[in-house]
Amino acid sequence: MDDLELVTKAIIEGDEETIVKSTKTLLDQKVSPAEIIGKGMIPGMNYVGEKFEVQEMFIPEMLLAARAMHAGLNILRPLLKNEDKKTLGRVVIGTVRGDLHDIGKNLVAWSLEGAGFEVFDLGIDVPVENFIKAIREKNADIVCLSGLLTVALPHMPKVIKSLNEAGLRDKVKVLVGGAPVTQQFADEIGADGYSPTSWGAVLKTKELLGINKD
Repeated sequence: MDDLELVTKAIIEGDEETIVKSTKTLLDQKVSPAEIIGKGMIPGMNYVGEKFEVQEMFIPEMLLAARAMHAGLNILRPLLKNEDKKTLGRVVIGTVRGDLHDIGKNLVAWSLEGAGFEVFDLGIDVPVENFIKAIREKNADIVCLSGLLTVALPHMPKVIKSLNEAGLRDKVKVLVGGAPVTQQFADEIGADGYSPTSWGAVLKTKELLGINKD
């Protein structure tokens, strides 16, 4: 088994130690960061995501895989800045104002990053104006709004309203998610998409941006 295969296997098994070691070995072998991501990390996250969708893997395994992938990406990020990095799209993500929960948001962010998107994570308790600023500055293709608390959900339509007022609504897709969020809620507030799972968010993001699943 070569080191790219070890990276894939490490993600599937949630093995942070192995992915860090294999990533460093691949870099020493002059393998490009883009190739490590494209041929090592993304196949691993795709496998985990597919198993998650058919309930052959569950949230703990998904979270371990995402953390392992994140550990490898932490090594590669400084090097990617020096490359002509190709991504599937640019995503701004955050937990809306009034909500301090981040596990679901992190899982979506890491899954999107593992799938090949460039992700800008604004963190938790994000005010509307910060979403608008980041979307404009990062030239985002999609914004993901996360919320676990029902009391925080009114901030999602406020983001959409502000996008309209800023003249950005036609330039960015809006994806919403979180335990109290439903498809009906997403439709009511004018969001472009909704997903109850992290890998579902990856698939929906690809769909919204016209990217083939494979």
